[in-house]
Amino acid sequence: MSKTIVLTGAGGVLCSTLAKALAREGNNIAVLDLRKEAADKVADEINANGGKAIGVAANVLEKDSLVNAKKDVNDTFGKVDILVNGAGGNHPLGTTSNPFFEMEDLNNKTEGFKTFFDLDPKGIEFTFNLNFLGTLIPTQVFAEDMVGREGCSVLNISSMNAFTPLTKIPAYSGAKAAVSNFTQWLAVHFSKVGIRVNALAPGFFLTDQNRSLLTKEDGSLTQRGQQIIDQTPMNRYGEPEDLVGTTLWLCGEGSKFVTGVVVPIDGGFAAYSGV
Repeated sequence: MSKTIVLTGAGGVLCSTLAKALAREGNNIAVLDLRKEAADKVADEINANGGKAIGVAANVLEKDSLVNAKKDVNDTFGKVDILVNGAGGNHPLGTTSNPFFEMEDLNNKTEGFKTFFDLDPKGIEFTFNLNFLGTLIPTQVFAEDMVGREGCSVLNISSMNAFTPLTKIPAYSGAKAAVSNFTQWLAVHFSKVGIRVNALAPGFFLTDQNRSLLTKEDGSLTQRGQQIIDQTPMNRYGEPEDLVGTTLWLCGEGSKFVTGVVVPIDGGFAAYSGV
């Protein structure tokens, strides 16, 4: 039986792949993105391949915007069964220039150089809001449809940063740790009304947001990019399709007794000590 599935941030590389995979299972797909043209592009591709999808503009930090989006979804497909909270990201103002603080950093006057002491609270606030509130607010809006119904669930997108923080990105790491914690909290909170809540924790996937940090213009790896591969036992970056199997499992009947879990999909990164 088909379900109505809402995905936020679904104009991006990872969640558009999930949207298409869920559509191939016969589900009704609502592709939500801040950029209407990006949402429509994914929805059009799904429809062209025999699926059922609509593109909807929505800002995950504005409840009124999400309420309007929900009306569009309800009018087209009926009540929402599954929500995938895919919107998220980092901000350069919440990122340090170096992985470790050194004494000489105090005197580094290079333009754009940022130590921990230079991090902009606004950049950190943006990152926390986008990742945490951008998960909480859509859940407030769309999960109301799910209360007391069978087969409903919320799937959040955390990160392997939530287990062990990466250097240089304290805001993003902390925000994703909050998403993992919220996933557990919400799973318990909704456990009596039939809503399961779980999360994916992707490792390193090349996306539009991180490509310039991990690869050079010629496609070769940066120093940080190579460091990541050296710490990944499977010796590669994740591909968007690597998220599909776990997503289908957590959104399907095969996981109907699974709630409150955060599943790493990282090629062994978190398991490897480096020796």
